[in-house]
Amino acid sequence: MDSNRFRETYQRLHAEIGRALVGQEELVDGLLVATIARGHVLIEGAPGLGKTLVARALAQVSGCGFKRIQFTPDLMPSDVTGSSIFERETSQFRFVAGPVFTQLLLADEINRAPAKTQSSLLEAMQDRTVTVDGVSRPLPEPFVVVATQNPIESQGTYPLPEAQLDRFLFKLAVLSPPADVERAIVRRHADGFDPSDLSALGSVTDAEELIAMQRFASTVRVDDAVIGYLVDVVRKTREDSAIEVGASPRASLAMLAAARVVAASEGRSFVTPDDVKPMAKPVLRHRVLLHPDAQLQGVSADDRVDDALRRTPVPRVG
Repeated sequence: MDSNRFRETYQRLHAEIGRALVGQEELVDGLLVATIARGHVLIEGAPGLGKTLVARALAQVSGCGFKRIQFTPDLMPSDVTGSSIFERETSQFRFVAGPVFTQLLLADEINRAPAKTQSSLLEAMQDRTVTVDGVSRPLPEPFVVVATQNPIESQGTYPLPEAQLDRFLFKLAVLSPPADVERAIVRRHADGFDPSDLSALGSVTDAEELIAMQRFASTVRVDDAVIGYLVDVVRKTREDSAIEVGASPRASLAMLAAARVVAASEGRSFVTPDDVKPMAKPVLRHRVLLHPDAQLQGVSADDRVDDALRRTPVPRVG
């Protein structure tokens, strides 16, 4: 894998997913960057905006194994991880793997299930292993969780705890499309596009090449000045009076990994501050807890991240 091959493959992946999802370039970029950065993605938006479709399209074009879990209030942790069953013929227990044992896992409407079931993904997302009955089993590589959720104020939802949120590299917000994009979506459906059948999408790469892209991205050079810049942006969230709990050092590591992928996608072997800036909101918006007074005033996490970027001096990288 070299920089030209990386950039070409990234662009082909983006273009092919874009055939299924119209007008959601930022969502596609965020999903690809997180996947190559070996991170997980939380996608939030109202129903019908393509959250599930983009995950299915990624699985189709990447050539990775794919499974979907529909989270519901009665879903049990064993329905995610698997369980051991007793076989009378052998008088032994046999482990039956759950759907988490795949390369690309879609956790659909994750906030429809209670915290006990949500937490069944914690070990898998952090350590890429699953422990059942005291036995740890490794998950396949690459392993990416794409979780979708409806807005927290929707009926019948359970907010994800902070520990769970922190395991997601990105939180991507999906908004309703503008009128021209919505017309284009309806036109495509009128012309016969079937979102349930993505077989027309070409397989751009496979799991082995995706792993090679992950490894290449981790070698992209990062100067001390850029590291200092991204750390300063994260630390600004801990000094903001409107933020009750700021982002942890894990956010700095997430921003580093994401910025490396952005640089590689543009064919560069080094990271600049301009690679860091667009990653700030996806990395930080779910890792800061706003002060109640700020929430009452209508302040959002994105507003405070924008302020942190404004207050952080940008270094000059030669």
